Amino acid sequence: MQDIILSLLSGIAVGLIFGFIRLPIPAPPALAGVMGIVGIFLGYKIYQWVLPFIQGGSG
Repeated sequence: MQDIILSLLSGIAVGLIFGFIRLPIPAPPALAGVMGIVGIFLGYKIYQWVLPFIQGGSG
């Protein structure tokens, strides 16, 4: 849980810095972009979960 909080705080700090110096944010600017990143992460985790069933299911 500490990792999540530190990641959130560092992301907020970077966002504030980018806003202060008027640069575009280094992340997707819309919720759809953020959800795409979440989808990539979930797809990868699902693959890691399903792979042992696929490899062990043939024998």
